[in-house]
Amino acid sequence: MTEQITPPAPTLPPAAPTPSGRDRRVLRAALRWTAAVAVFAAVGSATAYGITRMDRTDVPGLATASDGRWAYPTLTAAPLPSGSPGPFDEKNAAGAHYADLRDLLLPAPDGARADPALRGTDGWLATKTFLAEYEEESDREALGLKIVDAGLRHIAARGWTTEDGTHTRIYLLQFGTAAVVDDLHTMQLAPYDSPVHAVRGAEAVEPDEEFPEAAESDDVLTAVFTEPEPYGDEQVREAYLGAGDVLAVVLQSRAGGAAEVPFQQTVALQTRLLR
Repeated sequence: MTEQITPPAPTLPPAAPTPSGRDRRVLRAALRWTAAVAVFAAVGSATAYGITRMDRTDVPGLATASDGRWAYPTLTAAPLPSGSPGPFDEKNAAGAHYADLRDLLLPAPDGARADPALRGTDGWLATKTFLAEYEEESDREALGLKIVDAGLRHIAARGWTTEDGTHTRIYLLQFGTAAVVDDLHTMQLAPYDSPVHAVRGAEAVEPDEEFPEAAESDDVLTAVFTEPEPYGDEQVREAYLGAGDVLAVVLQSRAGGAAEVPFQQTVALQTRLLR
């Protein structure tokens, strides 16, 4: 299977890194306690989205043409208000995403059944719905206090179930600045060894050492975990991404085991949309 990612119109000039932008990336790299997300490494001519009909063997870390990769719709960069910088532009000290947060969500792959519980109201999800992903009431309370104290602005979410029973949930939490997200990601939610708060069905997880590192994003903090055997009825995979003022939580679960490739692909594409 293949994906096609094409740039939106009108075309925008590519944002070139500057010394101040590099300084921010170096600082974030110093805070990172885990491997960066694998990003499909092709550069477009306009919005850096030039991944077009790549063969399976062209995608780093994902080797064969029949290993379960999903077919996603054509992806486009979320439109920015006129004159607004991207989240990693040197003029954007706060790392703010000026695009609508709801437009930054990865769409469901072809043939998937949407999860209506994550549609929210006008696309905005209630905080309690996100917190319900966590097993213990004490974890829900602690995490709720952390994100409220950090100045949570919005949550946008999307979920789906594919024909093989894999259930995917993606949550985008937006805060005031990238510094807030960096602290939440690295110090309070997803240190290297395991997430601080356990999600439902995954009492014990460990760093996902199989997640490919062939292409990294210096801009995005990434922590990826998987539930080792023996797991219960379902296996859970989870990723925490820090991209500017947005914290993304990606969860995937499936009875009998959640496949590696769809999870890697989903995390990589969601990362791409946040850049």
